Amino acid sequence: MNMLNFVLLQAPAGGGSGFEWYQYLLLGGIFLVMYFFMIRPQTQKAKEQASYQDTLQKGDKVVMNSGMHAKIVSMDEKTVTVEVEGGTKMKFEKGFISMDLTKIANQAKNKEVTTK
Repeated sequence: MNMLNFVLLQAPAGGGSGFEWYQYLLLGGIFLVMYFFMIRPQTQKAKEQASYQDTLQKGDKVVMNSGMHAKIVSMDEKTVTVEVEGGTKMKFEKGFISMDLTKIANQAKNKEVTTK
């Protein structure tokens, strides 16, 4: 057995367990970092998406999760009927709407007005 294995296999001095208070602090810090950088932003984004889906109105231009662009024709509590180009109407769950094109178009118009 070489010297390094002998040193690494020795019990900690003083007969302690080796798991000191600073190791608990380190684990707590890791969980805090995970919460603030991973969990919290996802829950905030989910809340924003849910509030956005509640504010949808007839006539809004939307993009579905599949990438399809459409215009809302009618709405129920959980479903939305959209019309794509060519007059084809389809029914989807509200959860499949990913973003509002009218808001993006308004932002683009505001940028054009401010740059002129």
